[in-house]
Amino acid sequence: MKKGRLILGDQLNHNHSWYTKVDDQVVYFMAEMKQEATYVTHHIQKVVAFFCAMRSFADHLKNQGHSVVYYTLDDTQNQETLTENIKHFLKENACDAFEYQLPDEYRLDEELVRFRESGYIPTTSVDSEHFMTSRNDLSAFFEGKKQYTMEYFYRMMRKKYDLMMINDKDPEGGKWNFDQSNRKKWKQDTLIPTEKTFEKDVSDLVKLLEDQEIKTMGNINPKTFGWPTTREESLGILDYFCEHLLVHFGDYQDAMDPDQAYLYHSRLSFAMNSKLLSPEEVVTTVISYWRSHQDTIDISQVEGFVRQIIGWREYMRGMYWMQMPEFASVNYLENHNPLPDFYWTGKTKMNCLKCSIQNSLDNAYAHHIQRLMITGNYALLTMTEPSEVDLWYLGIYIDAIEWVEITNTRGMSQWADGGKIATKPYVSSGSYINKMSNYCKGCHYKVSKKTGEDACPFNSLYWNFLDEKQSFFKDNQRMRMMLSLLNKMDKNTLIKHKERAQDIIENPSNY
Repeated sequence: MKKGRLILGDQLNHNHSWYTKVDDQVVYFMAEMKQEATYVTHHIQKVVAFFCAMRSFADHLKNQGHSVVYYTLDDTQNQETLTENIKHFLKENACDAFEYQLPDEYRLDEELVRFRESGYIPTTSVDSEHFMTSRNDLSAFFEGKKQYTMEYFYRMMRKKYDLMMINDKDPEGGKWNFDQSNRKKWKQDTLIPTEKTFEKDVSDLVKLLEDQEIKTMGNINPKTFGWPTTREESLGILDYFCEHLLVHFGDYQDAMDPDQAYLYHSRLSFAMNSKLLSPEEVVTTVISYWRSHQDTIDISQVEGFVRQIIGWREYMRGMYWMQMPEFASVNYLENHNPLPDFYWTGKTKMNCLKCSIQNSLDNAYAHHIQRLMITGNYALLTMTEPSEVDLWYLGIYIDAIEWVEITNTRGMSQWADGGKIATKPYVSSGSYINKMSNYCKGCHYKVSKKTGEDACPFNSLYWNFLDEKQSFFKDNQRMRMMLSLLNKMDKNTLIKHKERAQDIIENPSNY
């Protein structure tokens, strides 16, 4: 019996059990599709990275002796949509059965379930063998509980996988969480090594996208494309992080600087989200390196990294499958304003936004605090429609796949879920941005000024947001202090804040 197996573009797991032996009755199928390249306007580097990684993975399988059918975007056999491509592939290769790995995007999962239930061919699904938890583990963990708390899940994961544990119950270093040590502003007093890149020539892929009229956003240098798109390159990025960046990762993981695109961040997210690297191998490699270098690398550096991978990343994936599909339309705060045009151009006088957006346009990248407390903070303070924010985040970042994007954007950043993921909205005035970044000293506006034409726009937007939305937060204990300050504010000062905030919201291009 001949069997066809589907491999999606984010299922490039070299260590999947499918590939442990070569079977001449199995043929693998991969396809570059307009459906996937256009369902949102992607950053050009994102499309190029996925296509480049897919082609390399197909070559790897062929070199191992596996039979692979691969449709390029311009292949005459390419039907451009997933279901039609599957049918065409199965017919052309006379397959008697079909298998696929469970997708990590709800829309693709639904499409493949519909195909399976259509009875077109006997169809089964298997796990992608990437994550450290199953789709439903988080639901089981929080069963019967009214509130979800990532910290409890994180501690369970540390115990389950025996990561940085002294025994079955005690964490190394005496604390579960060193977050208080992970909030330093980078004062240009440490040397940041240049990021590891690979400078591949991807001119043929860029031309392909142009010829096929694929609409993209952002910038690319096709002669020196630097993102890892093979397992070997991804492992090289991991080793480079351990050897050169881990030493200060925790210290400056929340820091921001206008002249530093990456600081001490690992740049591993694309490699992980395309499954070239697994989360377990990443954290065990980092922990192993730290153990042999504890004289120079503090525990706070490695714990902060491990928490992001086995805590936040796994947690967000679990929340995605708990909440979808309803999660994609929640808008608890009833925000409906449009996202400003400068999110696609970087043309704004607000230096923090200009730098963060330009970095995103140039590199298809911004780290989590830039996403949360700069671009996300501004979008929430200006009460932007969450769907518009989702589309921008899903398109612009090289690592953005819906399971990780929408949970962080609609849940964490825009608080559109009313607090299921984050207990309070992550909003701030300019003071937090000044505390954690070097943006403010080069800005057109003055962060120290609260009102007036040259005052930081975030200051007025912050107080206006709290005033406009305070009814939503009246029972939120974590918002009580700020609402108390709001209610004590001089009424004339509040009026000035609200008038300026309204002008910023209505005329963003002026700012």
